[in-house]
Amino acid sequence: MARPRGARQRATEVLELLRAEYPDAECALGHDSPYQLLVATILSAQCTDERVNMVTPAVFERYPDPEDLAAADPAELEELIHSTGFFRSKTKNLIGMAQGLIDRFDGEVPRDLDDLTKLPGVGRKTGNVVRSMAFGLPGLPVDTHVTRLSKRLRLTREDDAVKIEYDLNGMIPPEDRGNFSLWLILHGRRVCDARKPRCDDCVLAEVCPSAGSF
Repeated sequence: MARPRGARQRATEVLELLRAEYPDAECALGHDSPYQLLVATILSAQCTDERVNMVTPAVFERYPDPEDLAAADPAELEELIHSTGFFRSKTKNLIGMAQGLIDRFDGEVPRDLDDLTKLPGVGRKTGNVVRSMAFGLPGLPVDTHVTRLSKRLRLTREDDAVKIEYDLNGMIPPEDRGNFSLWLILHGRRVCDARKPRCDDCVLAEVCPSAGSF
């Protein structure tokens, strides 16, 4: 197979190859509602999904809705989320986020990205996770895996996450953006390692300009 020359054509090829490779992929953060996913995603900063999933059941039981979380005792919440790291700042963000939901959005998680990013602890990546995984709306979260793979695939030349998001949005259909991010993350974890990518086992090798160069 000849490698696609343009980024747009390459993005289309990558999208379809990853769709076939990870047909059953789903969000790794356990949740039953947009509120729970928002909490879990805030906790996932600088922490593994596995660790977050160990912590959130107790958090959701103790604070089942934004009203409970908004009234949380910081010391108690810190103890519950301590193992996720940066627990003091995460506690402040979680309580502030819950208060923001009550004060601005009647206790409901908003769907609009601009509204989401007005909440404490919620940036574009977290907002796009919630939009795509909880609401099925267009949203392309850009994390370290998405950054690394999109640059190796030469879908972008940018280093800034927001600029990368805009570049990818210009090539990926809105309905596929959340899954595209999810598939890149899975592929980055399983195959396209930061230090030792396994190009010989990579389904994208034939279309990746960086294949075999490590």
